[in-house]
Amino acid sequence: MLHKLSLIVITLWVGGLWMTGVTASILFDTIPNRSLAGAITGQLFTTISYIGLVCGVVLLVEQFIHYQSASYKQSYSWIVVTMLLLILVGQFGIQPLLAQIKVNASPIDVMNSEYARSFAAWHGLAGVVYLTECMLGIWLVLKVRC
Repeated sequence: MLHKLSLIVITLWVGGLWMTGVTASILFDTIPNRSLAGAITGQLFTTISYIGLVCGVVLLVEQFIHYQSASYKQSYSWIVVTMLLLILVGQFGIQPLLAQIKVNASPIDVMNSEYARSFAAWHGLAGVVYLTECMLGIWLVLKVRC
């Protein structure tokens, strides 16, 4: 039963990660107001981050129940831990910095300022962190024992 639960949890988490990334791209392509598209996208990323935190904990508990103290030797467990760390870095490290940069920038100088360059750099790092989490999600799916 626990194994089936872990399959459902992995499906929810990894599928949600990829769908959120695709949806973000679609939102920016279809909503002319970039600020609105960004606000919606930000909420989607926050939602999948919290879903990921719950899913990751469930998967680690399931691993511990199955492997006991040897669970830390399983690459599956380390993939989940790494994905959880990436969520923490993205959601509680990078995202607050991006929000603060937006607050500090005045509407007049947003596009051609130090704020814009800083925002672009941190946003790029956030993208790399998220893509890494997505790729680890694929690896996690491939590691599932059927």
